[in-house]
Order: sequence, then structure tokens, then C-alpha cells
Amino acid sequence: MCGIVGNIALDNRVIDEYTILKMMKKIEHRGPDDSGLFIEDSVGLGFVRLSIIDISTAGHQPMISSNNRFILIFNGEVYNYIELREKLKKRGYHFRSDSDTEVVLNAYQEWGEECLDRFNGMWAFVIYDRDRKEIFGARDRFGIKPFYYYRDSNNFLFASEIKALREVIDSRNLSINEQAIFDYLLFNRTDYGDRTFYSEIYKVPHGHYFKINSKKEFKLHKWYDLSSNCNRGNIDSKEYYELLTSSIKLRMRSDVPVGVCLSGGLDSSTIISTISKRLNIKDINSFSAIYGKGEKGDESKFIDEMSLFLKNMHYTTPTAKSLFNDIKDMVELLDEPVPTTSIYAQYKVMELAKKYVTVTLDGQGADEQLAGYPYFYGFYFKELLTTLSLRTLFIEMLYYIKLHKSLYAIKTLIFFLLPNRLKLNLKGKNISYIQSDFFKNHNGKNTLTDELYSAKSLRESLIRHFEYKLEHLLKWEDLNSMRFSIESRVPFLDYRVVEQTLSLTNDNYIRKGVTKYILRESVKSIVPEKIRTRYDKVGFSTPEADWFRESFFRDMIFNILENPAKNFKKYIDTNKAKSLYAQHLNHKGDYSRDIWKWINLNLWLENNKDIL
Repeated sequence: MCGIVGNIALDNRVIDEYTILKMMKKIEHRGPDDSGLFIEDSVGLGFVRLSIIDISTAGHQPMISSNNRFILIFNGEVYNYIELREKLKKRGYHFRSDSDTEVVLNAYQEWGEECLDRFNGMWAFVIYDRDRKEIFGARDRFGIKPFYYYRDSNNFLFASEIKALREVIDSRNLSINEQAIFDYLLFNRTDYGDRTFYSEIYKVPHGHYFKINSKKEFKLHKWYDLSSNCNRGNIDSKEYYELLTSSIKLRMRSDVPVGVCLSGGLDSSTIISTISKRLNIKDINSFSAIYGKGEKGDESKFIDEMSLFLKNMHYTTPTAKSLFNDIKDMVELLDEPVPTTSIYAQYKVMELAKKYVTVTLDGQGADEQLAGYPYFYGFYFKELLTTLSLRTLFIEMLYYIKLHKSLYAIKTLIFFLLPNRLKLNLKGKNISYIQSDFFKNHNGKNTLTDELYSAKSLRESLIRHFEYKLEHLLKWEDLNSMRFSIESRVPFLDYRVVEQTLSLTNDNYIRKGVTKYILRESVKSIVPEKIRTRYDKVGFSTPEADWFRESFFRDMIFNILENPAKNFKKYIDTNKAKSLYAQHLNHKGDYSRDIWKWINLNLWLENNKDIL
């Protein structure tokens, strides 16, 4: 796990070393253990290292192949590197290190871009072919590792974080992507497709690779398509658990200490229980955010259940004051606005974990493949209705209402049945503080209602979440963990697990009003029953509603609404925002999610005043 940067001079000039060094300096938190630089003619590559596997100097990057032809910079982990190394040895390759980096380098030499299909892990890497004067770059299947780039007539700049690009791009060449701001405010969504909050900065999409040939022509290729790989057939809960256990075991490979981020939910509890019971590792460290019994977002009563498996449980308690003190660092760290303070809880958990470990595991990605979010009931009910499976629909609705004492799923069903234009208008009415002209100018350009909310089946909706929603969670996890020089691993996103899970029949996702059915069945006698049979969905939430009623936040928020950053009023009707905030202060509504977006957007605009 590391950070990579680079510049390819498209005009064939010799690369300036200072540009690469500036970008490396900006993301040195990603790799405090080592750094390296390669410059040759029109190619400049930079690297900062967090040593995880083979922590000796043999793992230094940029890594040069034994024949001196290929140069590699690599951010991520290929967990099946031991197995791949043995295959490569049989083909005549010799290894100077025990690192997965050298496996990636030799695998590319042997198989070219087809090496990507053999990797099980997370990655963003670039390889320079000195003989052909070509650049090859690739990103993992689901976008666990980031890859940003900026391209003009003279330069192809890339980096693991946007801030490294901002450090060297002339601000006159950048502008705000206002469609991204619209989607953020209206849908709480970021990071779908290849766009960012900057119109000129892009992402290499997940599951894609690119090439820059000797003529400096840039071409992007999709190497992995999830939907065409979800054809593995059905399996039972025992087979499912064996596959998940295999993934967790692979992700325990490390030459440095490993811990687990424990939320109190089913997913992270499954990981810890498996490590303890199946892998027989008893000294694992866990890290949790708690707020006090009865506080919103506090999961203590479930986290405590895991004390049966853990000797080393560690806790952090984010507060309104700590958020207030950390807020500028967090906004600068995240590079782009985020829609919730739950990301701050993760930030504090990673800060805590750094005191004890260098690698963490958590349950990211399970909800997207196992229908864990409450609105997935709406997708399922829609499929049952449109396929005229009315008896099953009636039974599942009854089970849902009886178990959850809620009509939320019925409401989401109705919403998903509406035409896209009506969905947009309803969303707009719920977010009344968006400036009317801004809404009119951008609601017609929105694609999210079609891409995310118009799936015709439950499985299609799950696949679309991998394509259009999951990546922003992975980005925040990467940035939060790397801020504290931690590698974060996500066992549920082993491609074997994902492809198999998304090949299952619907009753493995939702049955008798219960989500994640196959996972719950697979961990009987593994996970404590109090956790295995809990059916509420809390997530990594915080008591933000009360936080934003504190006097110091009250002063900050009123100041933002009275004296906002440039362009803020272009997006936000401050008079309507003031009215909502007054209701929030008087406990006449909970507008904390909206309030956070005002704070975050304003701070982000201030950080970008040079391009406004």
C-alpha cells in the first residue's frame, strides 16, 4: 500500500524532477517508510512506500525488471502473489524479493494486460516499457485503489490523490464540475463514472486499463465487466462461508500487525469471528467508535458481544468538539465534498488503529452484494410486482411489516415505480434549499435516476450499486486509512466472493423480510446470535444532529450562511437554509445531513477559491 504519482510529457520534453517531487511530498502520508523516483526523457514516476509485504529494501520502487526493460510503480496488494510467484518460477522467472510488487512486474512481462485477470486484490499501477516507449496503467475490478489523472496537450499527470495533482496544475486550467455538486446535494452521491468535482480531473474507471503509446496517444480500455461474470450458479450457505473464509485468510497475509475495524454489525463481526474461530488467531486487535449508551450511532451493546473473541478491543469517541477541531484537516484530506459525518467516525477509528497496527480489515462491500440497505426491499418488491409474482410479494411485504414495523419498503417501491422526471422533482422538493436556477440548469443533465434507481430486478440493482455507488465508500476508506499510514483491506470484495454472491437467487439476499439471508445462515454458531439476528441497519453513523446544536457549531453555521464562500449562494438558498437550521435548533426536525453538506461545501469552496 503506497502512493504513486507521475508525469508523461506528451510534447516529448524532458520531465522536470521538481514536479514529481512536489506531488510526492503532498501524499507522503501514504508512504512514510520509503520513497523513489524514476525520470527518463519524457517519463517521470514517483513513489512513496508503506511497507506491508517484504518490508526490506528489496521491495523498493520504482522497481526495475531484471532485464531493465520495465519500470513499475504499484499501489495496492495482490493477495495471491505467493501462488502466482510459483507459476512464474516454473516459467523461468527468478525473484530478488518476497514482495507482491515483483510478482506484478513479472506477471505483466509474461501475460501482458491479461495478468489483470489473474490478480486477486486491489491495485492501481503504472508500467513503463523502455523498449516500446509505452505506458501501461491499470485499476482493480471494483475501484478499491484510486487513480486520478489530468491531461492537456503537453502533460499526462496522474496520482493516487487529487491533492497531488492540484499541487502542480495551474489553477487557471481548472474549473468546478457543477453537475457533481448538484448530484452531491440532491442524491448524496459522488464518484460514479470517471468524473470528479473538477471538470478537468478524471479517474481511470474501475475495471479499466489505459495505454499511452510511443506517439503519446492515450487509449482507455475496459478489462473487467461485473455483469458478464455473475454466472457461477447457486451455492448453499456452507459453500458460501468457505469462500468468504478463503478471502479473509488471503487478506491476513502481512509482514506487519493486522487489526479489524469493528462496527457492531454483521459484516465486521463475521470477519472477526472467522479470524478467531476458523483461522485460530486469538490476538487480533479491534477498533471501534462509540458514543455512550443510548446515543445515536452507538453500537456498544453489539460491540461488547465480540469480547468473547477478542482480548484487545480499542475504542474512540468522536465528539462535536473533536469534529470541530479536525474539520479543516478532514475536508482537505478528502479532496472532494462528502455527504455525511460518518466518514469522520471512520477517520477517528483509523487514527486510533495507527497506534497498534499497520493493516486493517473491515466489512465494506457486503451491503452492496447482499442487499443490506433498507431500500433494496423496494427493488425486490418492484421485481416481484412487475413479474407478477404477487403471492411472493404479498408474503414478503407481510414479513417485512411484521419484522420492521415500518412502511419504508412500500414507499421505496412506489418511488422506484415513478418516471425519472417525477423522481427528480420529488427529490428536489425534499431538498428545498437548492437554488431554483441551479436546480433547473442541472436536473435535466442528471443520469443517476436512470443508472441507480431504474433497475428492473434486485440483482440488476446490486450490480448497478457496484458500478455507480460503491466507489465513493472505497475512496473515503482509502483516504481515511492512508491519512494515518494504514492499509485497509476489504474481504467481501474478493472478486470470487462478489461474482459468486451476485450469481445467487433472490431468496439468498432477502427472505421472510430479512436481508443478507445467506450470510446470516452461513455464520450460525460462528457469530453471536444477538448480532446475527439483528435486522436494523445503523452503519457508521454519528450523533450529528446534537453536534450541530452546540454553540461553537451554531456560530460556524450562522457565519457560513451569512458570509459564505464565493459561489456558495449560486447553489444554496441561504434564507431557506437559515429557516431549516432554526427548525433543527428548536428540535422541530433533523436536518443534520443537510447542515453537514452546507459546512463541507463551504469549506471546500474556500479551499478552491483560486479556481472560482
